[in-house]
Amino acid sequence: MEERAPVVIGLTTYRQRAQTGVWDVDAALLPGVYVDAVTRAGGIPVLLPPLDPSAAEAVLDRIDGLLVSGGRDVDPARYGATPHAETDQPALDRDAWEDALLERAIARDLPFLAICRGLQVLNVTRGGTLLQHLPDVVGDDRYRIGGGVFARNEVAVEQGSTLARVLDGDPAVDVASYHHQAVDTVGEGLRVSARSGDGIVQALELEGARYGVAVQWHPEEDAEDDVRLFAGLVEAARAARLEAAS
Repeated sequence: MEERAPVVIGLTTYRQRAQTGVWDVDAALLPGVYVDAVTRAGGIPVLLPPLDPSAAEAVLDRIDGLLVSGGRDVDPARYGATPHAETDQPALDRDAWEDALLERAIARDLPFLAICRGLQVLNVTRGGTLLQHLPDVVGDDRYRIGGGVFARNEVAVEQGSTLARVLDGDPAVDVASYHHQAVDTVGEGLRVSARSGDGIVQALELEGARYGVAVQWHPEEDAEDDVRLFAGLVEAARAARLEAAS
């Protein structure tokens, strides 16, 4: 029946050179752990390559929920800043695409989950700013130790938030981190729902949204054991689709 039918979740991807077999080509990529996490949560993952922003409405018409994935740094020009020496060369096509997806998802109250870079895109889309290099702020590399190895950090969850509800009221969670940027000024309509002990923002949520959750960490890395954030997205997307059909 409709209540048990899987929902379609769109996952943003990035474009870069990739090798597979004899081929060395430009490709739209996303680590498989994102796909696996959505699948474990009962959703059908569909990969969304960066497109012209004008395609955002048509794409959102065909999905039930949106996952904005991690990746390289957001272009500082989008929040009126000069690039730091450690800031990545931006992917301008992806910045514009994900900004358009989030703006239109918010306008139609489409459930979304934003991860790492995704949180930063959300904050900038809502008029916020970013800290471009956290070692300058916290004094070390506790959030990105490098070499493709995820750091472990504890974050405190704001009780009464959507995040707290999805995490069953857990006051703190141990998370996988791989980032060197973070929220500075919080964007309009966003609520801080988790911080680390040094005060760095670790989660945001969109006030009044059915499900508009963003985390600075990488829950897909722990999804074999804890799929709650993805299950929250899938269940919210299912509820929205049933409501629209009634």
